Amino acid sequence: MFGAIADDFTGATDLAGLLARSGQPVSLRIGVPEGGDAAPFEVIALKIRTEPVAEAVSQALAAVDWFQARGVTRFFWKYCSTFDSTAEGNIGPVAEAIMHRLGVRQTIYCPAFPENGRAIFMGNLFVGQQPLAESPMKDHPLTPMRDSNLMRLLRPQVTGDVALVDRLTVAKGSYAVRAALDATDARHVIVDAVADDDLHVIAAACRDDVLMTGGSAVAMPLPGLYRAAGLVDVAGGDVWTMPEGPALVLSGSCSAMTQRQVAAYAADNPSYQLDPLALDRDGVQPVLDWLAGQGGTPLVYATASPEKVRTAQVELGRERAGRIVEDTLAAIAVSQRNLGVRRFVVAGGESSGAVTQGLGVRRLDVGPEIAPGVPWCAADSGGVRVALALKSGNFGAEDFFARALA
Repeated sequence: MFGAIADDFTGATDLAGLLARSGQPVSLRIGVPEGGDAAPFEVIALKIRTEPVAEAVSQALAAVDWFQARGVTRFFWKYCSTFDSTAEGNIGPVAEAIMHRLGVRQTIYCPAFPENGRAIFMGNLFVGQQPLAESPMKDHPLTPMRDSNLMRLLRPQVTGDVALVDRLTVAKGSYAVRAALDATDARHVIVDAVADDDLHVIAAACRDDVLMTGGSAVAMPLPGLYRAAGLVDVAGGDVWTMPEGPALVLSGSCSAMTQRQVAAYAADNPSYQLDPLALDRDGVQPVLDWLAGQGGTPLVYATASPEKVRTAQVELGRERAGRIVEDTLAAIAVSQRNLGVRRFVVAGGESSGAVTQGLGVRRLDVGPEIAPGVPWCAADSGGVRVALALKSGNFGAEDFFARALA
């Protein structure tokens, strides 16, 4: 019944984990499937957050077509809770393309995730107590966020009008939200949310909408709302089990939180920092040689300060610098899987996409949450069962890596 399209792999696991809180089994696909049936709740993970607009739209519409061919009636376009995008997209262009394909007049945009410190007030997105443009997201290496106002961020990305349903309306309840949406001619509507209760109000107001867009948290109430309306039954799934075997931590995110997580874990565990310039010169073999001599659970990371990231980007070019790191992390994961590693903790959306694709994973079974929005998942890879914890850069506490492994 429910088909979600996520713009990166950590976002997909984030959404799947929150949907699974309801007790509803959730199927998570890596890329658009070539065939097969759809489960009642399906999430398709794409790697299109920073792809060219035309490519992002093409992949998203392929996912919509797969869902429609299997009778899906509710759609969700999932992007980052910090609205990661450029002036060109890809949030708005993909949303408009999906709207056109589904014949939808209007949709909402609500990236709020109060449990992880993401709130929207009067159209402005906050990260904790900081406006988005004053948070560490202003220095994101791929999508630097230099404006906090979601209406201003979205307008250049779409052709239709943009409106706001503010917190004062949300506070009046789902009927007021529904009435405000019906009263505006705007095709794209930002909706404020500062607390979990707001998300339930918004989800209830939009329960019957064919398309919703936002972060994962606004979709979390939907399984319960659908069950209450008699639209879907709870179906028991297989018991989730953790594959046995050694573990490895891989980090490509340069977010402020991941920097703290790397520092906390590296203080007590073997760690190796990747240098894009050295990787360009020497390749991955020095890293593999280092790993061969390590015990315990090592950490390999490209996490660095914004200044160091910019230095590598100037020398190699932004896209090449990022690609070198992603390809290296993927090659490391495959090599270590072949040597018996069965649990992978991966930080960063682009890094998680590269590692998952490198491992040849096509479908994930969603397991228990480690932290809000970060579940363990299990999958088949190269003929063996592996576990993956795919963490968005800003998610989790400072001890996240140790907590995940425990």
